[in-house]
Amino acid sequence: MAYSEPLAERIRERLATVPNVEERAMMGGIVYMVDGKMCIGIIKDEMMCRIAHELYEESLEKQGCHPMEFTGRAMPGYVLIDESGMKSEADFNYWIGLALAFNPFAKAAKKRKAKE
Repeated sequence: MAYSEPLAERIRERLATVPNVEERAMMGGIVYMVDGKMCIGIIKDEMMCRIAHELYEESLEKQGCHPMEFTGRAMPGYVLIDESGMKSEADFNYWIGLALAFNPFAKAAKKRKAKE
């Protein structure tokens, strides 16, 4: 199992009323793009949230939250939430809410040029 299907279903249910959501396989997991920008994802059994940089350090102090690392380096603005940080519906909705609130301000990835 590359990612937690029960967590994926939980996220799908929460995002059901959010417009312009697209699921993509990425990083060995799944990513939920909102308005064409990476917003929420799942890596193994943890939820990845893209949040405002000014909330990053404060968020790391919360239960179950730790930095997302890529090639051994922390990626500011991206956090991973383990099961202990999203057990309750309120905690789960808190993290989803942070990611959705930041999404309008997030920069979209640059489009890659097609090979000729």
